[in-house]
Amino acid sequence: MVILTGEGASSSSSIYRWNYNVFLSFQGEDTRNNFTSHLYEALRGKGINTFIDNDLQKGEEISMELLKAIELSKILIVVFSKNFASSTWCLNELVKIFECKSKSNGQKVLPIFYKVDPSEIRKQDGEYGIALVEHEEKFKDDIEKVRTWRKTLTKAANLSGFHYNDSCTEFEFIRRVIKEISSTISNHGPLFVAKHPVGIDIRAEAIILDMESNDVCMVGICGFGGIGKTAISKAIYNRIAHRFEGSCFLENVREESKTIGGITKLQETLLCKILHDKDLKVYNVSEGTNLIMQRLHGKKVLLILDDVGDLKEVDNLLGKCDWFASGSRVIITTRDTQVLATLGKDPRIYEVRKLSQCEALELFKRHAFLTSKYGEDYLELAEQITSYADGLPLALEIIGSDLCGKNIHGWKNALEKYKNIPHVKIHEILKISYDGLEKTEKDIFLDIACFFKGYKMVEVVKILDSCELYPDYGIEKLIDKCLITLDINGFLSMHDLLQQMGREIVQQESEEVEQRSRIWRYKDAHKLLTRNMGSKKIRSIMLLSPERTEVSLKAKVFKRMKNLKFLVGNVRIGEALEYLPDELRFLEWRESPLSLSSKCCLPQQLVVLKMSKSNIILENVFKQGFQNENLKKISLESCESITKLPDLCCPNLEKLNLGYCKNLIEVHKSIGFLEKLKEWNLDGCSQLQILPSTLKLRSLKYFNLADCSRLEKFPDIHPKMNRLGNLNLAGCGIRELPSSLLYLTELYWLYLSSSFNKSKLTNFLVGANKSQMREEEDIPSAKLRLPCNSFNNFSGPTGFLCLSSLNLRGCPIQDGLDSWMQPDYFPVLMTMYLSYTGIVAIPESISRFTRLLYLEIENCKKLREIPRLPQSIRTVMAMNCEQLDTQSSSRLLNQFGEILEILSNTIAEAATSFDSKWEIEKDLSLILPVTEIPKWLKFNHQSVGNPVSILVGPKFSNLVVCIAFPSKDVPNYIWDEWDVYIYIYISINGKRQLISNKLWEKSNYDHVWLMYCKVNISNPSEENCIEIKVKVILGEDESISLNRLRIYVECICCPQKPNASMDRCAFNNGEEDSGRVGIRRRLRRRNHRLTHARRPQKHYLGWLRVRYQLWKPSSKPWRRIITNGFHDQGSSSILNTFLNDDTNANLYPPSKKTKTQL
Repeated sequence: MVILTGEGASSSSSIYRWNYNVFLSFQGEDTRNNFTSHLYEALRGKGINTFIDNDLQKGEEISMELLKAIELSKILIVVFSKNFASSTWCLNELVKIFECKSKSNGQKVLPIFYKVDPSEIRKQDGEYGIALVEHEEKFKDDIEKVRTWRKTLTKAANLSGFHYNDSCTEFEFIRRVIKEISSTISNHGPLFVAKHPVGIDIRAEAIILDMESNDVCMVGICGFGGIGKTAISKAIYNRIAHRFEGSCFLENVREESKTIGGITKLQETLLCKILHDKDLKVYNVSEGTNLIMQRLHGKKVLLILDDVGDLKEVDNLLGKCDWFASGSRVIITTRDTQVLATLGKDPRIYEVRKLSQCEALELFKRHAFLTSKYGEDYLELAEQITSYADGLPLALEIIGSDLCGKNIHGWKNALEKYKNIPHVKIHEILKISYDGLEKTEKDIFLDIACFFKGYKMVEVVKILDSCELYPDYGIEKLIDKCLITLDINGFLSMHDLLQQMGREIVQQESEEVEQRSRIWRYKDAHKLLTRNMGSKKIRSIMLLSPERTEVSLKAKVFKRMKNLKFLVGNVRIGEALEYLPDELRFLEWRESPLSLSSKCCLPQQLVVLKMSKSNIILENVFKQGFQNENLKKISLESCESITKLPDLCCPNLEKLNLGYCKNLIEVHKSIGFLEKLKEWNLDGCSQLQILPSTLKLRSLKYFNLADCSRLEKFPDIHPKMNRLGNLNLAGCGIRELPSSLLYLTELYWLYLSSSFNKSKLTNFLVGANKSQMREEEDIPSAKLRLPCNSFNNFSGPTGFLCLSSLNLRGCPIQDGLDSWMQPDYFPVLMTMYLSYTGIVAIPESISRFTRLLYLEIENCKKLREIPRLPQSIRTVMAMNCEQLDTQSSSRLLNQFGEILEILSNTIAEAATSFDSKWEIEKDLSLILPVTEIPKWLKFNHQSVGNPVSILVGPKFSNLVVCIAFPSKDVPNYIWDEWDVYIYIYISINGKRQLISNKLWEKSNYDHVWLMYCKVNISNPSEENCIEIKVKVILGEDESISLNRLRIYVECICCPQKPNASMDRCAFNNGEEDSGRVGIRRRLRRRNHRLTHARRPQKHYLGWLRVRYQLWKPSSKPWRRIITNGFHDQGSSSILNTFLNDDTNANLYPPSKKTKTQL
């Protein structure tokens, strides 16, 4: 029979892969009833999981059973005895053992020479020689088998093992063998990852290194506390440790290093684990470093240093890593990316992302619910709690465990508490990173947490720099420590629980509001100011009321707050302020009148002044003789009290915003000489008549005079004012540009008024072209006389050798487009905008534009014919071209097919090389009003609804996405009330990226959006999870389901046969698709138990989750809500029931009604 000791380990990807610790191979007649049975009993006594062949039942496949057991055993013990070579069974077993060893899967062969000299086996003389000669006689027809036995015996004899020869007792000998086996097993045993490892495997898989590489590779896993770095690194260790000669997972390196002798203990542990020597001792750091270098030199090892806090810790444990053998792997987890940036070997850095909404809910439920049965009311609260935790595994585990077994009232009460007071365990773990900061860095962190989250980093740096906090260095340090992030647009952000942690630190400064450094809660700020409490400790105040209100404050309410630096408010104040603290750096009063009396002087340290819609009297505030040298930004939008802009006495001013100051008439001449001014906005100043006669703004890059309808003359430009790049004169009364405008050699955007003199425009543009102002000029026709009523009388665009973008939107072109496509015109044109024009056909001469990449022809209602476009074309937007003939559509689709084939072949050649970070690039995009697509375009994945999840291999490089949008199924009231936006996301191994978004305009025709994306994945694994998701957003709280979402990709989750092609887009109103269009609208009225999916608010934690239909079946498809189910041909897709999971609130466009009200 087969005898096992212990239990087989699970084969999960996150735990140990072996079924058995030890496999015993022996010659039964020699040792079964003595040595081998004694060894087996000793192994079982130590709890070592051992496989031994001992009289298998008759009729079983003995050989297959043993072969499988060999493959699933970590240590393969071969007991060589006197008659071992006489058994063909034993010899075949030995060959299989060495076959497994040669696969480098981490198995270890341990020979025991029981009363046999290893040299006898090596030389194959004595009993072994006799036995092998007999085998050669017996297997004359298969002599190669005997040769294999001989080679394998020689390999075994050359291995280091144990030799028993009566020099010691058998008991002592077996004890030595057990010690070696125990050491090996304890070193490679599985690490406990997590009680519920949700989302860990997919993140570990994304980091698993390419084991084919021969280099010593270093990987950094970074993120703030509780994000899952340790769990992921343990999962990686369990997956790959068996592939190395030695491996070691050093946990809590940062904490251990702080203890007395901590570094030497870590060095000792590292050496003992890898060398299997428990008796090894390290007495000082220098000795330990030398021992690591000497003893591990040339070994292929896996070493994981968990929670490293300082580079010195790495130096003491690794040095430069140049003594490890090729193929070694070093993984470091840390909260501080700076530790990784200073390492050699060009480390790959992986930032751990928070859990998705689905993963977070699953993890929370596993901790919070004892069974799979729970009420709907619990589930609604669970969704709110997961939103509060914001994808942080630590918070989900702690809160879930705390709430486990509690009643519904306890859950509700706990949720309210968590919103105001963070859980102490979560707070302490998150606070570790904060405690490691210097004082200035702590101040910066608290200022961002309490005040500047969501502000532009450039602005915050200037403000904090005036406070002597050295923000350029400090903010970078906070980013390195994963405490804050910087988004793609340059705005500062941080995880919600990190922000709560920072604010709790401030709360703990004192129980008295006036003794805290930062006040951000409205009730606290209201109490402080209305009771005139204040103190010198107060650094910042935020008085933001959720509703418009008036607060009665004393004129000198800030008198006691000598150190106040930041002040933000939005309430009405009864009387004008007479005092502002001298230390004030930042003053912002939003959308509510704020008056400063003539007695109030601007603080000399002020950097930013924002007072939109205020009653400010500039002459009272900007007093002559007082230089405001520190003021960098002034924003006074919609201040109707401003009639004249005086001398501001701000020599270092960089941004000046006076947009929609409708009573502004005159600008003082001194403003024209602010040499550091970079941005100047006078948009909507409809009464403005007088500007400085000359502008000498050397730093100016952006100048907006749009809709200054009474401004008739543009100032002269000084020759040294050459940095202006964007000039907007749309809606101005200016009819002629001065010749000095040609000094603007950096100009690349120019918007002109419809009243502009045509002949003057021609002369200016020709002169500008000759002076080669820039390689891009854009003349938006809707803002220009050129494309409007007199377009057909325009003499033609002579030359324009440097023009790369031509915008003729809205012009009444019908047959006049030929004049714009002459051979010598626009030789470097790359983008052309012809939307909302009256063109009937695009001339064939468009083929002359050999660099044309982008063509926009949307809402050309009369357009019927499109010729073959230049082969350079990559994007065509043809929405609502209702008269476009079938031949033109087919021609476009076929041409894109040709381009697609070229692109695919180009990408395939480079599919084996990957950048350091994954990225997605949209190479091809086409939108057409069609219901048929050509047969050449095949899809191997499709769905009704979305998302679609696909598995791809390591050489995946591109995909084709086709979206069918049922415009005609959307009711008119939707188009009339809301703007419809489409967002397309692609997630790769859990990381999501927005690849495209578009405003979808009202149409009576169905459309197809076809796009080709090339994808670059860093560190690809054998299986990579790709998810494509499309969101259709109606205003704030409505969503439309897609008709079809189709994908073609070289995947591994289905056969590579594109037999799921769709010759038609299958727009229909059949029974199976009758619920296709799902509108979320006024859900509170329909069903009060569902949480309304509105724009996220600070006080709201939940999202809409569709679990059942709200309305009965109807003949009108938009009257029903359907789940996001779909049918996927050839792929395993994941059902995502969260319609608005982790959507950025900024992506929600306002309704048309809201826009009108604004």
